[in-house]
Amino acid sequence: MTGNAKVASKNDGKTRGKPFRPGNPGGPGRPAGSRNRATLLLDKLAEEDGKGILARTIEAAKAGDLRAADIVLSRVWPVRRGGRPVVFELPPIETAADIVKAVGSVATAVAGGELSPEEGNAVAAILEVKRKAIETTDLETRIAALEQRQ
Repeated sequence: MTGNAKVASKNDGKTRGKPFRPGNPGGPGRPAGSRNRATLLLDKLAEEDGKGILARTIEAAKAGDLRAADIVLSRVWPVRRGGRPVVFELPPIETAADIVKAVGSVATAVAGGELSPEEGNAVAAILEVKRKAIETTDLETRIAALEQRQ
């Protein structure tokens, strides 16, 4: 191909730039804070028949309808977004050296089945953040002392 060859283009060499004109040719759109029409209809339905629907769903769940039970229980106990809380005894942590004992406690708990490996990993990650915070504070104190001596 030579340097003068023209590359085939769908727009015949015209550069369009942005695909839409400046401004909003489609109109202003829905005002900020306004609610969707479907949401408004659902709210109206809930106001009028919500208690009755809830009572019938609970009755169906009590009668053995598993789908109704799932609906009721998912509202009572929503799906947990994080992990479960871990109840675990750690030694006191005041210095970076104390982190070694704490990590040892975590390893022992994982090995003994008290914590799952994932839970142990999460606790160890928190301990690592604590170690970094302790070391940063220690370094800050040491630097301040050195600057004061000079």
